[in-house]
Amino acid sequence: MLTDLSVANSAQSSAMSVVIFCSVVDNFGDIGICWRLARQLVAEQSCQVQLFVDDLNSFARICPELDPQQSRQHIAGVTVLHWQSAVAPQSQLHPVELELTSLCIEALACTIPAEFLNALAVANPQAIWLNLEYLTAEVWAAGCHGLPSPQQGVKLKKYFFFPGFTADVGGLLRELHVIAQARALQHSESLQQQAWHKLGLNPPAPGSRVMSLFAYSQAGIASWLQMLTLDVRPNLLLVAEGVLAQSLRLQYPDLANTGSLQQGSLTLQILPFVPQPDYDLLLALCDINFVRGEDSVIRAHWAGKPFIWQIYRQAEQAHLDKLQAFLQLMLADAPAELAALVTALHLAWEQEQDFAALWSEFVQNYDAIQKLTLDWQSKLLAQQDLASNLVRFVQNHHIMSRNFS
Repeated sequence: MLTDLSVANSAQSSAMSVVIFCSVVDNFGDIGICWRLARQLVAEQSCQVQLFVDDLNSFARICPELDPQQSRQHIAGVTVLHWQSAVAPQSQLHPVELELTSLCIEALACTIPAEFLNALAVANPQAIWLNLEYLTAEVWAAGCHGLPSPQQGVKLKKYFFFPGFTADVGGLLRELHVIAQARALQHSESLQQQAWHKLGLNPPAPGSRVMSLFAYSQAGIASWLQMLTLDVRPNLLLVAEGVLAQSLRLQYPDLANTGSLQQGSLTLQILPFVPQPDYDLLLALCDINFVRGEDSVIRAHWAGKPFIWQIYRQAEQAHLDKLQAFLQLMLADAPAELAALVTALHLAWEQEQDFAALWSEFVQNYDAIQKLTLDWQSKLLAQQDLASNLVRFVQNHHIMSRNFS
């Protein structure tokens, strides 16, 4: 329980108070999304944010400022709390924090204890409980977005909120500065030098093709890597720490010893986890980004460079339907041949097929794919971002409640 009255006094402001619950279940993607959202709600929407996280050790991998031993701490304007099954979450909040909570976010299929939701309903009956769903481009999501879902045994009404790529869903995480930052970096050699230094890497040799690689398993990668070693152009492949990096260490013993390897025209470099702002810099520095899951693909959009998305894998190949829905949306205005190539690239990479067979065609059409990527980015920039839409949803709900009360 808090004793610092300054917290209570600050909560008396008119800013919206938000509680977010996050369970770290899949390779940091869940906490990555929640941490970005929490920071943006504070920085751009002037919200008071309490973020409950069940795995602080994993969280610390992408947020070095975090102390996993502390049950409550304040970072980047966000109050971070350790979500523990043996401790009632409501007991970790100051009574004023609970009373002023306007929005409770159940992020990405985690389950908030009913006791907390009912305690919130007593403290503030006008509070809204939102289920922040996973990202999807499937058409059905628009029909479910914003719908109420009364839950048995819980006094608060639950609403579904779907992130997405069209104006009829909840939008994407996009900070005010992220596009300008990427573009400034891409047009300034001095900023690029600073960014490489911040990442702890030497700038690539002039003329190098620079690629980031963040992926799940990739059985067919060896033939593509061999192709890169024989390329006339130098290739720098920056591999994010994880399952794929570990398999590459087994394949290339020198990589295991030093973290880097050069064969012919290919330089492989293993990258440790970096803070999220640094990952955004990395994507903007690269010519091609291989991304996986949800958080990194959104960041690849804002980097404005061609990307290949390895979507989160689901049972019975359900993820392929989600990938196809996204590609159909992104490629709706693309020339047929180019759309077919981009689709084939994604499916080959996702299904661990012979990606090398398509590589030459990818390289030959790079400029056209770059233009396509920027055109798609422009369509998304015309829409509101996720954080703004969340705040507006709550505000509109409160207005309607007053009108009908």
